[in-house]
Amino acid sequence: MSATIGVITFPGTLDDVDALRAVRLAGAEPRQLWHADNDLTGVDAVVVPGGFSYGDYLRSGAIAAQAPMMAAVVEAAKKGMPVLGICNGFQILTETGLLPGALTRNQGLNFHCVDTYLEVENTETAWTSQLGERIYVPAKHGEGRFQAAPETIEALEKEGRVVFRYTDNFNGSINGIAGVTNETGRVVGLMPHPEHAIETLTGPSTDGLGLFTSAIDAISKIGA
Repeated sequence: MSATIGVITFPGTLDDVDALRAVRLAGAEPRQLWHADNDLTGVDAVVVPGGFSYGDYLRSGAIAAQAPMMAAVVEAAKKGMPVLGICNGFQILTETGLLPGALTRNQGLNFHCVDTYLEVENTETAWTSQLGERIYVPAKHGEGRFQAAPETIEALEKEGRVVFRYTDNFNGSINGIAGVTNETGRVVGLMPHPEHAIETLTGPSTDGLGLFTSAIDAISKIGA
């Protein structure tokens, strides 16, 4: 039986369709999840996609984090379900407390839309086991500067929970951190967009597909 990976749609989400396509191309069954529902409908993993949920009012991801579907995601994640947050999805995961830190305005207050190389620092998470040392993916955000208390940064570095690191650090994130994981390695968030790097026709590489095939592999081992 193939894995089923759900992708949540919020008001203002931009990249849910792209994430669903990435799931399908990776070989899993994609399933769209609606923010106002509270039933994960039996999916094996969840992607919280990018965009501008609720127009980024109050704070990026702050309103979406209160959605009924996110309450279900938090509960499932605590039981071990793999969850990936991309861009706004990463912001939402920090707002729910599933991941540490916060994403603030980029240095220089600029919105960046670039293709960027990321160093893969941890290939032992549910979403990175099939990645190489670097991936080349698009990034497009105005509030992607990763910040956290010094003791949190120290713990993330010491525990190997920094998953991705910028090679150019265009947004000024502490230690160039582009993505992190939780203590179990099953919840991962990153600001750049792997779902936009799955086909050479439309993306700068196919490197992003590895996150989704990694999840399929992780799901098969969880169910074994």
